[in-house]
Amino acid sequence: MKDTAVVILNWNGKKFLDQFLGKVIEYSSNARIILADNASTDGSVDYVKAKFPSVEIIINDSNGGFAKGYNDALKNVKADYYVLLNSDIEVTPNWLSPLITMMDDNTIAGCQPKIMSYQQRDLFEHAGASGGFLDQNYFPFCRGRIFDKFELDHGQYDGKSEIFWASGAALIIRADLFHKAGGFDEAFFAHMEEIDLCWRLKGMGHRFMVNPDSVIYHVGGGTLPYLSPRKSYLNFRNSLFMIVKNHPGPLFPKLIHRLFLDGTAGIRFFVRGEWSHLKSVFMAHMAMYGRIRTLLAQRKEIKQQRTNYNAAGLYRGSILFARYFKGIRKFSELNQRLFVSK
Repeated sequence: MKDTAVVILNWNGKKFLDQFLGKVIEYSSNARIILADNASTDGSVDYVKAKFPSVEIIINDSNGGFAKGYNDALKNVKADYYVLLNSDIEVTPNWLSPLITMMDDNTIAGCQPKIMSYQQRDLFEHAGASGGFLDQNYFPFCRGRIFDKFELDHGQYDGKSEIFWASGAALIIRADLFHKAGGFDEAFFAHMEEIDLCWRLKGMGHRFMVNPDSVIYHVGGGTLPYLSPRKSYLNFRNSLFMIVKNHPGPLFPKLIHRLFLDGTAGIRFFVRGEWSHLKSVFMAHMAMYGRIRTLLAQRKEIKQQRTNYNAAGLYRGSILFARYFKGIRKFSELNQRLFVSK
């Protein structure tokens, strides 16, 4: 049996550990449970040591965010599979075994469960829903969630499916491939680093899947609220970082087009008087320009590693156009013929 390590990254999340860690231990038989702590100051580590002595603990020197936190911790974890699990997740009795079984296919680099809202349990959750995709402009969306529109779960996305990216909220990934790809890009700090990692591994020909036989419930926004200007900044910035690094075609036209689209978003923020979000868009582009040399060097390295690029899960249309001009609210309403299947 493969050695599986469930690794929970924590930063001042004692209340979530108290609420959810017990079920993770109970429902994750045959897996090691590891707490990777990002220099918490709320007594998280002492609490886990006292209440859950079976949990292994790795203490990082600082709070380097999601990306650096996992990179630092996973250097010290020897396993065949890593299961990266947010601390604000409630797992269910049969959540882990379907994911491990799916990984028996050696072409699969990683997979995710179906992710539902903890607050409204029949509603898909923002961070991954039932599998992640990218459109032609590299905007992410999911089966069950298009931008801010969330679907009720009627079993419509219960089929196992190849996807473009798997959610970092609950991701099982082969440890050797995680390290081969260089782990998460620490410049991202948080948000979209899992999409970037999946994209790099797909460039090497690997696959990602969703297995809805596994179900979890995610609180969401546990460390950064969804409407936070800081979150807007990270999402816009990291999306640009990701495009410069991974877009396989001519880069300059894609960036010009993305500048226009982000500018449109900025105008929307301006009209609505959301000045802090408007500033987030501007600062995101400034950050990309300030880092362009490093990003281009990464792009060159990724291009050299790219073999048998697997584009499955890309949508050859515009999700912005589909949502805001055609009024599409559901993944199933999208033109399925526009999805790259292999």
